[in-house]
Amino acid sequence: MSVKFFKQLAIAAALMMGWGLLAAQAEDWPRWRGPQGDGTWQAPELPERWPETGLQQVWKQPIGGGYGGISVVGDRLYVMDRPTEPEQVERVLCLNCTTGEKMWEHIYAADYGKLEYGNGPRATPTVFENRVYTFGTLGHTHCFDADDGTVIWSHDFLGNDDATVPEWGLSGSPVIWKNLVIVHPGANGGCYVALDRITGAEVWRSSDDPAGYGTPIIISHNGNEQLVCWSPRHILGLKPADGTIQWSIPYEVQYDVSIATPIFRDGIVFVTGYWHGAKAIELGDKPDEAKLLWEENRHLRGLMCQPLYRDGYLYSLDKNRGLVCFQFRECEKMWTDDKHRMTPRGRNPQANLVWLGDTNRVIILNAEGDLILSRLTPEGYDEQSRTNIIDRTWAHPAFAGQHVYVRNDNEILCVRLTD
Repeated sequence: MSVKFFKQLAIAAALMMGWGLLAAQAEDWPRWRGPQGDGTWQAPELPERWPETGLQQVWKQPIGGGYGGISVVGDRLYVMDRPTEPEQVERVLCLNCTTGEKMWEHIYAADYGKLEYGNGPRATPTVFENRVYTFGTLGHTHCFDADDGTVIWSHDFLGNDDATVPEWGLSGSPVIWKNLVIVHPGANGGCYVALDRITGAEVWRSSDDPAGYGTPIIISHNGNEQLVCWSPRHILGLKPADGTIQWSIPYEVQYDVSIATPIFRDGIVFVTGYWHGAKAIELGDKPDEAKLLWEENRHLRGLMCQPLYRDGYLYSLDKNRGLVCFQFRECEKMWTDDKHRMTPRGRNPQANLVWLGDTNRVIILNAEGDLILSRLTPEGYDEQSRTNIIDRTWAHPAFAGQHVYVRNDNEILCVRLTD
């Protein structure tokens, strides 16, 4: 073969590598818990330590209250908030990722009354095929054109379906499955409801349980897809096409605080609760087979912090003992961070943990607004660096391209992660 051929081959390979790097750097954050919905992010190459001078803030904008997370697709950022004046409303915001400029907004009436922690919406917008799906604290469900904010359809579960709003407001983020968008409104006969994501028409509703606070997940096991849900009464496996309950494990939760999204790995569904600890459900060969594998109520009492799984080990924030590492299948404790290095100990400890690609590195936003680089292994918590980027927050950030986007009740900002 000619020298010219090999030069062309080398150029093509270099271009492919360049595009691969660009894709890794430009991965979007389109929904709750990121691109795969499991707290992993294909990040650009990040340093072992942050610069001593801190990270560069690209822009900052004022925002209303809310615990809801941020979604980023392309050059657009989507978030929900609650302006304080002049009326009782919720708002869906679209900002330009580069400048923070408002591209569009949609405001609708939402009277919280005496809702506990009533600062604003709790759910993260879901972006799919150029549409944005949102779920408000009182069950207002919207589908928007992602470009200009045109309302394609909407549904009011409180006004039209007599949904019972839990003490701290509806919180589950919309889940997309094929032609459906699935929400968790706690409506009559519809703890979970599936709507046609194009038209908004109801397709099915399932379970008489009340609404909790967590987002369900779609799993695939032995060739069968299931919607795995954690309500305040049960851990459930639903057939996503029609809502049929295929298996159910009782788990009655005090104060209805079923919050953290279930994890599914190695044929096991895992949930963790503040009052009654964790349960692991092993799924069988058939869609209706599920059994309690183990339960633990000393070290795995989680609340809002979403656990992470990697290579047979689980990492979760316990309400009293700090970060904990467990061998997943055997429920064997490996270590606890009793010094609470990752995030301060408190009544409601909180941090947001995200894996950096397929490595053992994590990027963490803790409740104090510190952005932390660390490694999580069965041997321990190994922190490399931290820098403060925002005041106290419980809201989930979004990681996209070279940046992290964070918010609290007063401001939303963009911070550059790389030089």
